[in-house]
Formats: sequence, C-alpha cells, structure tokens
Amino acid sequence: MLGRTGLRVSPLVLGTMNFGMRAQGGGVQTDEGEAFRIMDRGLELGLNFFDTADVYGDGRGLTESIVGRWFGQGDRRRERVVLATKVFGTRSAWPNEGRLSALHIRQACDDSLRRLQTDHIDLYQMHHVDLDTPWDEIWQAMDVLVTQGKVLYVGSSNFAAWHIAKANEAAARRGSLGLVSEQSLYNLTARTVELEVLPACADYGVGVIPWSPLAGGLLGGVLADRTGGGRRGSERMGAQVEAKRPQLEEWEKLCAELGSAPAAVALAWLLHRPVVTAPIVGPRTVGQLDDAVEALAVGLDDDVLAGLDRIFPGPGGPAPQAYAW
Repeated sequence: MLGRTGLRVSPLVLGTMNFGMRAQGGGVQTDEGEAFRIMDRGLELGLNFFDTADVYGDGRGLTESIVGRWFGQGDRRRERVVLATKVFGTRSAWPNEGRLSALHIRQACDDSLRRLQTDHIDLYQMHHVDLDTPWDEIWQAMDVLVTQGKVLYVGSSNFAAWHIAKANEAAARRGSLGLVSEQSLYNLTARTVELEVLPACADYGVGVIPWSPLAGGLLGGVLADRTGGGRRGSERMGAQVEAKRPQLEEWEKLCAELGSAPAAVALAWLLHRPVVTAPIVGPRTVGQLDDAVEALAVGLDDDVLAGLDRIFPGPGGPAPQAYAW
C-alpha cells in the first residue's frame, strides 16, 4: 500500500530519469527504444509503479513524452501503471512557469497530461517545497485537480519533516486527504531522514519513496567494478570512493559473504526500513532493471542488519532521542 491509502503498488518503483537524459561526453543515457523495452520489462516483472517528472530529460518534458508515447502503444499499458510525476521546476525565464502557485500547478498538470497521453495522474508530487506560496493556495489548486479527475493522490519530494506536518495540517483544515507520499534521499550512506522525516511520515501515514538508493552508484559494487566507465569513472565518484574506501571495503566484503550483489543488498536494506513503501530504481538498460529486481529475493537477518548499521551508522534513531536523551 502507498502510505495510508488503499492504493497497491509494487515494492520497487521504476524511475525514468535516465530516459532521454544527456550523458557525459554526448549521447543519451537511455534512448527511446531502450526506454520502451525497460518499461515493457518492468510490467513483465510485476512492477506497476512508474515515476517521472516534468523536468526530466531536457528540462522541458522529454521524459514524460517518452513515457506518453509508450502508453500510446496501447495493450493496457496505461491501465496497468500507477503513474507518478512531479511539478515545480522549469527552465523558462517567465516568472510564473515554475514553483507551486495555483497558476503554475494548473498549467503544469495540463502540460504533463498532454505529454503523458493520459487523462489523469495517479500521484502528483511537489518536487520541492515552495516557501513563497501559502499552503491554502497550493491545496486549493490540488483540490481542483482532484475534483476534475486529473489527479488522484498528492505527494511531496525533498520535504523536511515540518513541511510535511504543515502541508498535512493545512490539508486537514480544508477536509483534503493531504500528502500520501514523500520522496526523500535515503540510502545506507544518507540516513539523515531517520531523525525527523521518517517519524513525521509514520505519524501522518505518508509512504516514503527513497531516491538514489545506491548513492549514485557508490553502493553498487564500485570497488569491484574495474571498468572505470560511466558515473563510477568520474572524478567526483573517484573522490567519494577514496573518502569512503574503508567502509566500502567492509560493505562489499559483507555482500560477497551473503552471495548477493551490492546493489541488491542496498535495495533490500531499504525494503526492511519502517515507513518505506518502495525505493526508486533508475535503470539505464533492461539488464540493470533485472539486476535491481534481485533485491526482492534477498533476505537480511538481524545480524546482517546490525552489521550494516556498524558499517554505515545512522543518526542513532529518531529525534529528539538521537541527540538529546
């Protein structure tokens, strides 16, 4: 289930951010043909939860358009997918073509529907918090979309705990359902959300959708990967590897002892975390998607979970106990 709703979603989210995205050195991360094959394979594997955004690809909706053309092939592709997209960003210089004003929310939703070739969005997510727009204005705009049948559920992304609380309290005053999900940066190397975001989500019945579950590839077996290609071969990645080399050596040794790929273990760890609905996987190829699904068969007992906490310690629990008691 997605948060406190009755919506059934798969334990992994198929992320589409690489579809049409320009790669370093030219070319495309995942061209349209491979994107179609990845989405078809996702359905074959039982993944029904797809995530995109209006700024993915080229900043102007290219990725949404690729997903829309895939839906356009028919065969109940759209009907079998719980479709999530996002609103907030823009590359336009015009002042109201971005953020979360009622004007932009309405325009952005209609643009996304057109690109996605659908009449509704299952989960419409605020990509970032807008500190300049009142919550009553935001919820008024979202309520109109829900009433029109263009949006079914509303979620957030990159919100702090107090943003989640403010948003849901404002929605409750209006008699609205409020936020049902939150996309947060969450992986073994980034556990800050355990302090306040996860407790807030648990209290409000908000499902957590972790993004970057492999820390940009750092948790994907980077030491064992001697090819030096892609993001793992970048200067930035090299610096991260050297900074965390002792942890990564322990990490990859533990995964080898388990007999499971590091990426699968990293995803399986998230699936063991409370409040997590489904982590997002962003494959560039069909093979990477097949590898990610292996996480569903990885079992982690208490000893292994304790070992992971030792290698990658979290903040010590929820706030304020973690730092005050």
